[in-house]
Amino acid sequence: MRALTVVPQAPGTLAVTDVDEPAAGPGELLVDGLAVGVCATDREIAAGEYGWAPPGRERLVLGHESLGRVRSAPDGSGFAVGDLVVGVVRRPDPEPCGACARGQFDMCRNGRYTERGIKAIDGFASERWTVEADYAVRLDPALADVGMLLEPTTVVAKAWEQIELVGQRAWFEPKVVLVTGAGPIGLLAALLGVQRGLEVHVLDRVTDGPKPELVAQLGAEYHTEPVADVATALGPDIVIEATGATQVVVDVLSASGRYGVTCLTGVTSAGRTIEFDAGALNRRIVLENDAVIGSVNANLTHYRAGADALARADAGWLSRLVTHRVPLEDAVEAFASEPGGIKTVLEL
Repeated sequence: MRALTVVPQAPGTLAVTDVDEPAAGPGELLVDGLAVGVCATDREIAAGEYGWAPPGRERLVLGHESLGRVRSAPDGSGFAVGDLVVGVVRRPDPEPCGACARGQFDMCRNGRYTERGIKAIDGFASERWTVEADYAVRLDPALADVGMLLEPTTVVAKAWEQIELVGQRAWFEPKVVLVTGAGPIGLLAALLGVQRGLEVHVLDRVTDGPKPELVAQLGAEYHTEPVADVATALGPDIVIEATGATQVVVDVLSASGRYGVTCLTGVTSAGRTIEFDAGALNRRIVLENDAVIGSVNANLTHYRAGADALARADAGWLSRLVTHRVPLEDAVEAFASEPGGIKTVLEL
C-alpha cells in the first residue's frame, strides 16, 4: 500500500512510498485511512528538524491528525465496522512516570513517551492503519469530511481545561477572551470559547480571505490592531496565544486584565531575540496575580472533549477551515505553503 514517509532528520526525503500492509494485532482496529491534516510539526519533520523512525527502521510514516473508518474490530472492543475514528497520538513511556501511569501521558515527566507519526511509531498517512482500541476515539458520523480536525481540537480542549483549573485558585467568572492567531488552533480555540458563552475576540494580521469571515460567523470579533491596543480596550480575562510569533508571545504576557490567565499554545522557533522590559513584565504579573501557562498535546480526556465540541459545532463552519485538499500521490505538494489558507488536508 502507499504511504507518506520520511527519513527523520534528513531533509529532502519526504516521499510517497510503498509500505507493508498492516496486520491488526490483539485488541487492535484495522482502519481504512480517509485523511490526515498537515500542520507545522509535519513540515518541521519533513524539513529534517526532528522526528524519530520506529526502532530498526529508516523511514517513518508521517501524519498524526488522523481520520479513518473501521474495517475490522475485535469482539468486545466497543467499535464496529464502519465507525468513524481518530487515533490518539501519544503513548505513555514503557516504565511509566507518575503522570503516564494515571492516564496523563500528555504530561509525561521523563520524556520517554512515543508518538504516532512523530516519535518512534508510524503515523496515519497511509491507505490503511491499525490502532489499539484503547487509543481510538469514535466520531459523530456527520464529521466524515472534517474529523481530521479532532487532533488540533484536542490541543485547545486541553488548553481550556488548564485555563479553567488555574482560574479556580480563586473566584473566577471570566467574560472576555482574546485569541491571538486565526490559524486552525486559534479558530478552534475561539470556537470552544464561544461554546462556553464567552465574548470572544480574535487577533490576526490578515485583513482579507476566509479568516475574518470565519470569526464573524462564530459571533466573535476580528481585530488586526497591535496586541497592546486590543488588550487595553478589552482587558481580557483569558488570553490564548496561538501564533508562536516571538513578538506576539512577549506582548500577550501583559495583555490580560487583573487576575488574568494567559495560555501559550504556539511553539516559537529558537534563535530569535527581541528586547523588552522584563522588570515591568514581572511587576505586572505579580501585582495583578496573573498566571501564564504553556499547554501542548492531549490525553484521552481531551480527545473525548474535542469530539464532543466538534459534534456540537456547525459542520459547514468546520468544513471552511479546510482550505486545501490534496490526494495522497500529490502529498509533497501539501507541504508547500498556501498563502491565505488555513488547514491543508491530505486525502488518503
